[in-house]
Formats: sequence, C-alpha cells, structure tokens
Amino acid sequence: MKTNRSVRWLIFGILLMSLSAASFAEIAIGFSVRIGPPAIPVYAQPVCPGPGYLWTPGYWAWNDDGGYYWVPGTWVVAPVGLLWTPGYWGWEGGFYRWHAGYWGPHVGFYGGINYGFGYTGVGFFGGEWRGGAFFYNRAVLNVSGSRVTNVYERTVIVNNNHVSFNGGAGGINARPTPEEERYAREPHREALAAQVQHERVASQNRQLFASENHGRPAIAATGRAGEFSGRNVVAAREAGEPYRAPKMSPQEARGSSSQNREPEARSYQNNRDTTGSNSRSAQNRNVSRSDSHPSKAEQKQQQKAEKAERKQAQQAQKRQQQEDKRAGREERGPGR
Repeated sequence: MKTNRSVRWLIFGILLMSLSAASFAEIAIGFSVRIGPPAIPVYAQPVCPGPGYLWTPGYWAWNDDGGYYWVPGTWVVAPVGLLWTPGYWGWEGGFYRWHAGYWGPHVGFYGGINYGFGYTGVGFFGGEWRGGAFFYNRAVLNVSGSRVTNVYERTVIVNNNHVSFNGGAGGINARPTPEEERYAREPHREALAAQVQHERVASQNRQLFASENHGRPAIAATGRAGEFSGRNVVAAREAGEPYRAPKMSPQEARGSSSQNREPEARSYQNNRDTTGSNSRSAQNRNVSRSDSHPSKAEQKQQQKAEKAERKQAQQAQKRQQQEDKRAGREERGPGR
C-alpha cells in the first residue's frame, strides 16, 4: 500500500510540474471602486457534468459603464492537482479593491467570503485530489445523477452570511492566517480561458447587472462555463440581502484620481496559460464595447484549450481507476 501511495504522489508531482512554468503567476491587487458589491445571492448548484470538473463560485464583477454585474458560478475542467482560490473584494485605503482568483496546490485567502458549496470563507471542503483524480464531497457538491463515482461524504457547517466583501463597514472581519499567507507565495496559475470567456459573456447580459436584477440574477449558476441558457442554468432564489441602489454612478465610483486609476491589473503580465496564449485574469479585464465579442480565432483557441483540459482530466481519471484496481488485487492477495 505504501508503494501504491508513492506512485499516486509521483503522478501528482509529474502532472503538476508538467504545467508550463510560464503559466504560473504572481497574484497582485486589481482595480478599485468607491462603492461595495451587493450581497452574494442565494442559489442552488447545477449538477456536476462529470469527473474532473471543479466548482468555481459566482461573484460580482465590475464594469465602468454599468457597475457591478454577476458572473454565474459554474463548473470548469480543473487543471489536475490544482484548486481554485476565489477572488474577493476588500476595503483598503478608502476603496473596495479586487483581489483576483487563481489556481494553486492549496486554497488560499479569499477574504472570509462565504461563497457556498464548500467555500465557507476559509479553505475548500467540496473535495480533494487523490493522485490524479478529484474526489467529491457529496455533502456539499451536487453530483447526484452525474457520471461521478469518486465521492465521499463529510458534513460541513454552513453559515448564512452573504456579505460579499472583506473589511470596512459591514464587511467580513477576516485576515489571512500564516498558512494562507504561505499558500499565497506558492506557484499559481491564472484563470482558465473558459473562465475568462465566461466572465466576458456575463458582462454582455444586462440582466446580470445589479442595477437591473437588484441582487437577484436570473442566471446565478450554469452547468458549464459559457452556457447561459438551457436546463442547467439556475436562477437565484433570492438576493442575499435587501438591495441598496448606489448613490453615485459607475463613472463617479471609479473617479479620475491617480490613486484610483491603477493599471488594468497587471497581475499576470508576461505570463501564458498552457494553451500558449497571453491573457489576463478573468476579473482583471474591463470589457469595452468594441471588445465584447470574441473573434473566431479566440473561440477556436478556447475550444482547443477546453478539449485539452477535458482530455487531461479523463486520462487522469483512467489512470486512477487502473491504480485502484491494482491496489484492490494487492489487498486481496492470491487465491482470494
């Protein structure tokens, strides 16, 4: 059994190192605004599409023309061995400042925000990697009726706090632990191409803007990234808290002072994802009207990346099943 565990960890190490060094990024602080985001809406989770998919929770993004808009929670094919640390808004220096999410070996600090479905505010309790396969905690993730067989059940205490920002008046009072600070210094990978495109599509839907839905988006979660219609789209049951309309316009909220005109979050400058394309994090893109529709080349590239990621997850799943079979034979021994 010790040999089998060693093999699994060896596979994990190889897969982790196989990610191009250029795909890892130093995570920095993004842009900032003067008004805080609405509360996290209450919604159900669509069923997991299959093995290898990881849940990325919904969040409020910012658009300089329309203000806050909801980016639906969704399932994405995860890089093998990596977990998603969600981004979060934090009150700092008189502004609400965005900290971009990232992929890494551990889940780091995300402001203490209760995003739900295993993201309780500290860590992630929705599942874990065991070698090259992801095992799902069905106590918090919706895997019923899916093709997922790697499951376990562990009770998670869920709080009903829907506050969506850290610090400031009414915000979550949480600071990173020494362990979370250590995780922040680990090699990271930026948002996947599918996540970037998912946010871009959300920014084009007026129904997702808080000024229209008052904190209760009609598309709160989707079965897959980029799928904004169909039976796997879930609407919010209710707003997390009563909606309060901002007292200033989005343009006034961003202002024109040098302090608030940071670069468009160079969090991932000069970094490439595993598809070889230069990109910024999903949240760090301010989508202009002229750049709201992806080109055919971008669509083709995204499809290629998703196909490669899905194939990688399926191969890891197959290897894990083969190892489990071998381990079972070893435990039973000859003649059993």
